[in-house]
Amino acid sequence: MAKKKKLKFSFRAILSVLTVILVGYVVYRNWPDILDTVDHLGETNVFVLLLLIPEQLYMYYACGQIFFSYLRNRKNVQKFSGKEILLISTELNFVNHAIPAGGVGGLAFLTYRLLPYNVTAGQASFLYLFRYAVTTVINYVQALIAIGVLLILNLIPDEAKWIIPVSLLMNMGVFFFLWLVIYVASSGKRIEFFSRTVSRIMNRVVRIFTFGHKRQLMKYEKISNYFADIHESVKIAKENKRYLKKPAVWGVVYSFCEIATYWIVAISLGRPELLPFIMVGEAIGSVFDGIVPYGLYELGMAGVMIALGVDFPTATIITVMTRVVTLLFTIVSGSWPYYRAIRGKKNAERD
Repeated sequence: MAKKKKLKFSFRAILSVLTVILVGYVVYRNWPDILDTVDHLGETNVFVLLLLIPEQLYMYYACGQIFFSYLRNRKNVQKFSGKEILLISTELNFVNHAIPAGGVGGLAFLTYRLLPYNVTAGQASFLYLFRYAVTTVINYVQALIAIGVLLILNLIPDEAKWIIPVSLLMNMGVFFFLWLVIYVASSGKRIEFFSRTVSRIMNRVVRIFTFGHKRQLMKYEKISNYFADIHESVKIAKENKRYLKKPAVWGVVYSFCEIATYWIVAISLGRPELLPFIMVGEAIGSVFDGIVPYGLYELGMAGVMIALGVDFPTATIITVMTRVVTLLFTIVSGSWPYYRAIRGKKNAERD
């Protein structure tokens, strides 16, 4: 009798199946919005809407340049082409949409994806936080400019004036968090204390949920090395501030592209004058995007626009249509590059 072959399930195969399930879930969750978008396509200028394709690709490229324009200054990092920058950024955008984990999935994937370039986990984490910091600052500045324009033109209803202090407080909270991260990462002693605290808390939680069967999830040495790596990256950045100039400029470009995505949809609907409303709504929505796992970005953005006086149908159509179009474009443009990436180096070389 022939021996039965044992089925082997590799980590990459499991990850591929899990990603397909998650993408299916995302599409299923957004299916009513997809149908609603199809219904409203007749109200748009399709030729203007098609501008989203090159705009989105350029936004991915700008996102990648935030990372790679900094990494070019590191001698140990391998060289990379513009095509690789665009591919990795497209894959990262796909992961952030397909895995609803508040950006954690994106950080894990970026760390894995940059390993062949001799980029450590700490360096990848530093760059990820730096990108978030830059885009947050730019969004904050854009929101202030937009609020100033709306106040000068007297376009903010009296009952919506609460948005001004709320947006300021929310962004101040984000700034405080970023300052806290930099404060901790700037000191070796604080890093060591933080590493010990994190390892103790994680292992204690593991012992509670496993009823003492598993005593340790993460070793202190690994956590300490990870945060020490971040500390080293912060130290190098502080000593060589010129390294951050190009990434900061690309951060400005990326933030403008985020605004432009919604503005293009608004223009396609014949409402280009909504730019300042979009800027304020996007700034508040981006805070939710960095904190919550899934679903409050568009809700927060549409809610702010409606509170500022934009009619409910228009605000809803702009946010929903932008969400659906970018989501579908992300899946179409990013699924195959992502699949190639998780197949590993050997499979990619055979293609």
